[in-house]
Amino acid sequence: MGADDSLPDDVTTLQAMLRAERAARLAAEAEAQAGTLLIEKLKLTIKKLRHEQFGQSSERGVLLDQLELQLADLEENAAQAETAAQMAAADKITVAPFERRRRPLPEHLPRERIVYPVPATCPCCGDSRLRKIGEDVTETLELVPRQWKVIQHVREKLVCRACEAITQPPAPSHPIARGRAGPKLLAHVLFAKYGLHLPLNRQSDVYQREGIDLDVSTLADWVGAAAATLMPLVDAIRSHVFAAERIHADDTTVPVLAKGKTRTGRLWTYVRDDRPFAGPDPPAAVFFYSPDRGGAHPEQHLAGYAGLMQADAYAGFSKLYEANRKRGPIIEAACWAHGRRKFFDLARLSKAPIAAEAVKRIDVLFAIEREINGLAPQERLRVRQERSRPLIVELEAWLREQRAKLSRNNDTTKAINYCLSRWDAFTRFLHDGRLCMSNNAAERELRTVAVGRRNWTFAGSDEGGRRAAAIYTLIASAKLNDIDPQAWLADVLARLPDHPAKRIHELLPWNWQPQSVAHAA
Repeated sequence: MGADDSLPDDVTTLQAMLRAERAARLAAEAEAQAGTLLIEKLKLTIKKLRHEQFGQSSERGVLLDQLELQLADLEENAAQAETAAQMAAADKITVAPFERRRRPLPEHLPRERIVYPVPATCPCCGDSRLRKIGEDVTETLELVPRQWKVIQHVREKLVCRACEAITQPPAPSHPIARGRAGPKLLAHVLFAKYGLHLPLNRQSDVYQREGIDLDVSTLADWVGAAAATLMPLVDAIRSHVFAAERIHADDTTVPVLAKGKTRTGRLWTYVRDDRPFAGPDPPAAVFFYSPDRGGAHPEQHLAGYAGLMQADAYAGFSKLYEANRKRGPIIEAACWAHGRRKFFDLARLSKAPIAAEAVKRIDVLFAIEREINGLAPQERLRVRQERSRPLIVELEAWLREQRAKLSRNNDTTKAINYCLSRWDAFTRFLHDGRLCMSNNAAERELRTVAVGRRNWTFAGSDEGGRRAAAIYTLIASAKLNDIDPQAWLADVLARLPDHPAKRIHELLPWNWQPQSVAHAA
């Protein structure tokens, strides 16, 4: 029985069926277009958040993560629905789908042509006189499994026929004193562990599936030896960061394995980033590990530093701000993102009207900062004095007025006190064009640690925490200078054994040139 046998005979019913089918098709098309428009809108929102000039607050970071998850889910839904519709509509009326603009495939990738055989004769008349008038090319992106290979370093021995002396080229230097891993493999293992947060046991499993038996102890030996080799670069980056006029400081927790349990250590970061005030020096970030959050640790980290420091209200920093400090006092600049966050949480969770108004007023200040980001300090200072200072004066008076109306134990009162008790530190940005309004530069660098905690669960020891801090320093500084961390690590691991110590600055991310370019120069 054919498909047409089930159709009704009368014209009125057939017309009704056609109208219903047409309406359903139009509704499906409208839904598909709405989904596509929503996807494009989400992409635009994500792009704006990623390229926000001022910086990324924690609320904005959470929102960005949520939007990216929602976007991925919507795109998966759209692809699944489109494929299912194409499969189901094979024997139905073809409707042109709503086309999404797709990004062209990278031009630098090699192209492999697969030419499909054409008929020897014309399928219409059977004549064999065919000639080519053009071609249609459809490109698909394909992944070829990575290639493992063994490199043999051959040193030929020669004997002199006159004196019978034996000569041979010197043995090449290796990135690490022991082990047979090349610099590219070492860089891959390091970046996978600390940049992609892939623990060594998972890496070992991946390599084994590819036919390479590398146990965890071997990989761990390579990581430790490579970290020791790279320490001169870590020390050079630390010196560069603490030579800054202004730094950002922050810390986060890191679980550390102990007997039968884990304890909480800390990873600290200090970031030099002069780009907001058009400083000529390159950005960099340095990390430190400590087994606890005692104030002695930042005092030790910053023993040789005296300048401006943007940070939260951590009590352990208080001795650094004392006037009688040996090196000289560090000048505190408080973080408006922290102050705003306390009001933001109250406005979101408790719908507190005073908190909501405080967020609105602070956001106006941040909007001004976004406009002057990247300008010279003098210009930033001029705009702040003209536009931000009157708003700050009004905000202080308004906060004091609202606090007088509230109970001492009210949560909004506590948020107001957090700001007013540190008002000099909060308003210091009005008098120095080098300062930012927030400490987001440090918080951004700590996000990689927060992401990593979900994968590697804990550090194996205090020494493992210190090693993680060293490699985080290298990876974060490379990223801040738009350098591929893995390519940079591979190149410097190959060059460090023979590189003069007094020229270590040539290998820093902002001075680095790949070995082939350096040789040509």
